[in-house]
Amino acid sequence: MADLLPAGLLEVCVVVGASSDRLKDICEEREKELPLLEAEVLQVHAPPFVKKENESEPQAGLTRVQRRRSFIKKKRERFEGVAPAEPTAKSADAEVQDVTVPINVDLVALPQLCFPEGLHLSRDFQEDHYHFLVFTDVLGNRTHGVVVQYCKPIQNGPWSSPKGASLYCPYSICVISKYPYYNALRDCLSSLMAQLKTCRRAEWDLVKDFAARLALVPIPPPGQLHVVFNLRPLQIILPSTEDKEQPIIDLDLHLPFLCFKPRQLLQVITSMLTEQRVVLLSSDWALLTLLAHCFLLFIRPLSWQHPFVPILSQQMLDFIMAPTAFLMGCHLRHFEEVAAETDDLILINIDEGTVVSFSSDSTGIPEVPLVAEDCFIKRGEALRMHYDLDISHLATSTDINDLRAQRRLWQQNLNAEVQKITLELMVNIFREVQDHLNYEHRVFNSEEFLKSRDPRDQPFYEKVLETHIFNCFLKERLNRKMDAFTRLEMSTRSQRMKAMLDYPRRPMMQEMAEKYSKPESRFSRKLGAGMSDTGEDGPGGLPPRQGSVRNTSQGHASLRGITTFRLPDFPDPLDFHRVQLYYCDIISYLDRAMMSVPPENSALLARYRYLRGLINTTMGKRLEALCDFQNLYKMDTDIFPGELVRMMADSLPRQERVLAERRSELQRLISRVRKDHEKDQSGRCDDTVKKFELPKKHMQLEDFVKRVQESGIMKDVETINRLFDALTVGADDAMKASSKSVFYIDSAWNGQQKQVDPEVFRVFYTVWKETEAEAQDVHLPAGVIGHLDTNECVYKLSSSVKTSHGMGKIALTQRRIFLLTEGRLGYIEITKFRDIEDVRISSAPFLLLRIPTLKIKSSQRKETFEANLKSECDLWNLMIKEMWAGRKMADDHKDPQYMQQALTNVLLMDAVVGCLQSQKAIFAASKLAYFDKMKLEVPVMVPKTTSETLKHKINPSLDLTVPQAVDVLLYTPGQLSLPDAEGGGNPKLWCALSNGKVVVFDAASWSVRHSSIQVGTSRLNCMLGVDQHQLWIGSQDSVIYIINTHSMSCNKQLTEHRSEVTDFALEEKDQRFTQTLAYSCSADGVVITWDVSTLQVRKQFKLTCDRLQSIRLAGGALWCCARDCVLELKRSGMVSRRLSLPDYLRSVPTAFSCFIHIAEKEQLWTGCTDAGELCVWHYSDLSEPAHKIQLQDCAGVNCIIKVKNQVWVGCRGRIQGKPRGKIYVVDPERQSVEKELVAHGDIVQALCSAEDRYVLSGAAREDGKVAIWKVE
Repeated sequence: MADLLPAGLLEVCVVVGASSDRLKDICEEREKELPLLEAEVLQVHAPPFVKKENESEPQAGLTRVQRRRSFIKKKRERFEGVAPAEPTAKSADAEVQDVTVPINVDLVALPQLCFPEGLHLSRDFQEDHYHFLVFTDVLGNRTHGVVVQYCKPIQNGPWSSPKGASLYCPYSICVISKYPYYNALRDCLSSLMAQLKTCRRAEWDLVKDFAARLALVPIPPPGQLHVVFNLRPLQIILPSTEDKEQPIIDLDLHLPFLCFKPRQLLQVITSMLTEQRVVLLSSDWALLTLLAHCFLLFIRPLSWQHPFVPILSQQMLDFIMAPTAFLMGCHLRHFEEVAAETDDLILINIDEGTVVSFSSDSTGIPEVPLVAEDCFIKRGEALRMHYDLDISHLATSTDINDLRAQRRLWQQNLNAEVQKITLELMVNIFREVQDHLNYEHRVFNSEEFLKSRDPRDQPFYEKVLETHIFNCFLKERLNRKMDAFTRLEMSTRSQRMKAMLDYPRRPMMQEMAEKYSKPESRFSRKLGAGMSDTGEDGPGGLPPRQGSVRNTSQGHASLRGITTFRLPDFPDPLDFHRVQLYYCDIISYLDRAMMSVPPENSALLARYRYLRGLINTTMGKRLEALCDFQNLYKMDTDIFPGELVRMMADSLPRQERVLAERRSELQRLISRVRKDHEKDQSGRCDDTVKKFELPKKHMQLEDFVKRVQESGIMKDVETINRLFDALTVGADDAMKASSKSVFYIDSAWNGQQKQVDPEVFRVFYTVWKETEAEAQDVHLPAGVIGHLDTNECVYKLSSSVKTSHGMGKIALTQRRIFLLTEGRLGYIEITKFRDIEDVRISSAPFLLLRIPTLKIKSSQRKETFEANLKSECDLWNLMIKEMWAGRKMADDHKDPQYMQQALTNVLLMDAVVGCLQSQKAIFAASKLAYFDKMKLEVPVMVPKTTSETLKHKINPSLDLTVPQAVDVLLYTPGQLSLPDAEGGGNPKLWCALSNGKVVVFDAASWSVRHSSIQVGTSRLNCMLGVDQHQLWIGSQDSVIYIINTHSMSCNKQLTEHRSEVTDFALEEKDQRFTQTLAYSCSADGVVITWDVSTLQVRKQFKLTCDRLQSIRLAGGALWCCARDCVLELKRSGMVSRRLSLPDYLRSVPTAFSCFIHIAEKEQLWTGCTDAGELCVWHYSDLSEPAHKIQLQDCAGVNCIIKVKNQVWVGCRGRIQGKPRGKIYVVDPERQSVEKELVAHGDIVQALCSAEDRYVLSGAAREDGKVAIWKVE
């Protein structure tokens, strides 16, 4: 268990210097020249430092160490003037000491790193000097060290004089920690040096006490809690990380900006992103590690995976001969030597601020993409990095700790600004990587990503895409890691990128307008060929690049919500009893701090509980620690130490195990962590990243679906099935054109399954991408762009043809078709798709021939538009009819996805025709005319009442391969006091889909705000907006998940239920209840009352019923609905009344499914699973027979809500013998059905109200959509 306890601040403290024997020899020899001495390890101090009295081994509860190994060191005789390592041994058996040190600390190489220039005696006193170290083990785990070099006089030697010593010997004290607390550890050593110079105690005793004190300091958990302790004369602060994914930052991140100009910084960052062999050089050893560590932070979220040795002593210079990528550092005096010995190095001179490439590649260091570079340079130049300027208006404090706190706050603000700048740089470089990822099959289409980059940027991306660190970055993106990169990318995603979820990638008119307002815009040489120049295009050049993240805030970032926890003073002396009292004092301080924290600040309470759990574990109080961690699990699962809790539970003595099993909450916690551990051990997720490759073998349908999804063309399985049918239709003609290919012909399969030849797929994929590229090159003049909507895109452009309006090219967008006239480029609208009345093909005479002509009749024009499209006529006829049919379906069903799907079908038709190039090409393309066939074969009429009431439809499964059932819907109002960027602002619609996925819509625009919040892996049954900050979700796995509505993260869980959670109810504060209470129920009949602010259980009781499924508060009572009954309960849980199924329903297999209260009429309305009726009961006497409201063509009621003066009922209906979702709007006054609404292709299983203005309905998997209805 001790191996898993997080390490304290100190791992080991080592004293390095010259051996007393060697110093004695020098004194005796009286050498004139001072020799270079070999540094040795003189002292090693590592925890544990205390043990119980009368015990030879340290007390187990106080052990806070990682894996260790033995280090044996011979003791030295005391040399006069040099303190001994330990008191002189009294026997031969004590001539050696065995000290355990962390396994990743190399004490053999440590003396060289403590004295990288060698150990030199000096005749002059030298000031203390600090530098920093990093140790990396074979697994890549890093340990950090801070070294102070100081001088001690050699007394009574041959160089001594009556006035004092004339020879000084340097020593080093190295403090090694698992955490990169560079500033804090330097401050600690500064305090130690002040004591060494003034205190009369034995020097090495002071060092040992110093190390023992640091070993007692706990590390703060991620979050806004910092740990403070006193090490006189200084106050030391240990900052925490922002979250568990962020590293600890305790150094000045602006140092690289002081040493380098922004362009040189970009060269260093590029060298790391492209995994070069990088060597830092400086005359100041301290700067090597500090700047190297800064550079590691600058490239996050990419993580350096190669050798990292920021300080090389002279004996270690051969390390730079390593053939792999590395980041190393050495003294500037070795510059010429390093440059001459090795090729392919990037030498970074920190002192002069230069970057020199000694590369065999003539291209050198590639340039960062231009937009990212410009943004970084501007932001870097705007940094305010001069402390004295910023505090010139402030008074001077007379307290050193106040001065240090003021400087620290300034530095933290500056660090936050630097982090923001470098993170923006990474987002600007890699923002569009996600557009070329296929999450289902873990594929990255690197080839298409490269093609989408500006030609000037491609050399940079070609090198980066081949690196190991980029591959690790891809793994994290495919795992949908929600880190700072993802959050910033999502918050700054442009409207075009949001639209790309709906439509294939094409430039929008808004982008074109911005593009052509710049002088480098020009017409396409492909699609614009043959058109005369209007003089509007400027000089030739490359088009501008994609947009970037830009900062809109002014000044430094502010640090909000930082809390410090001050540790008690260290005990003196450090014996077992006093250390135990010290830990008790820490727990007492934590208890007082927790009492002062308001209950709603659960994040801070969680950090205090984490610390208290660690201290209890250190003291060996396992049960108390488990209780702390059990409460922590409710508050914040992100910092929950699951493996520590599991190991602690496994190591419980028998007596404590019995006590733990008697406490149900501890038993549940232990069971859950063990279950999670087994799941982690058995179900390791696939973290591979595959590059997209064109198939080399024939593909049957299943493999074809996978390949198309991997290519990024589309995800929808049904559309891919139709594409498969289209490509196999033309296989016989393609076979004749390619003797190397083998196809199965659609008309004669001879009992064999259809297959798509890899050559056909290659040609199809090529045509698709070429068409996409050509659309990117469609350059329209400003006069034409002005006629189109800002988010409109040109998807297809015909060749130059003769029309009834003259010569020109026909252009197709998602809304209309228009003519781009020749001569002086002009715009003539042909028609919008919703205005089309007829589309047909006829023939027009031309000399002795008859040319196919496409005729389009629009309701907005009297004359019919004609175009002699020749060989393109059949394809344009198919495409326009499909768009027309899709537009009609979208308008009738108020569902824009129909139009999106129709557009995808049209683009696929175009690619299929371009791929097959045969007589059957048009017939093959017709296989994709889904909506046109639907209009002709099975016209779906939308009832007038439905059309008038339906406002809009949205699809939560838009980014998935198949539709998912909408299990739960919840609307949360906006918060005008909060900016939308912080999670407030606009109202939201929360949609719970299958397998624990939650999609969040902006309810002001009905656009997707968050496409995937994973909440467990089971079905979600209910949701409740408890307050402005948290949303509760009840799951089939018996857990209540709590989502922070600001950060959109799920880091709290309530695990008291033993069966699936089925419903919630909320009781707001009133005069009787000062705290908000929430009720939850589970299928096994358990009802729990929660204190929302503390997440503590107030009350719990169990009902005797068949599957408890819903709960409501009405009339001061608690009402519960089960399959066999409806119960009225008192607050205590006592049953007041029981309503059973009516007698006439007991003979059929049915059960209660839902209920509501009509308080003003004192009525209870119930619905049943297999009965097409509602039952209305009166409060006064539930024994009276219910009034029945018949629901025509209803096979069962699933959900029911009251909105204004209406009751909305979601049902399983039947229309023409086919199952459909139906909604009935019932008038409670007349108890009759006012409206029957039909807009779902599957049962309606979720209803919610949006401020009584709209009702939202969600359907099962066959439909998977959300309908938005107007409330009258």
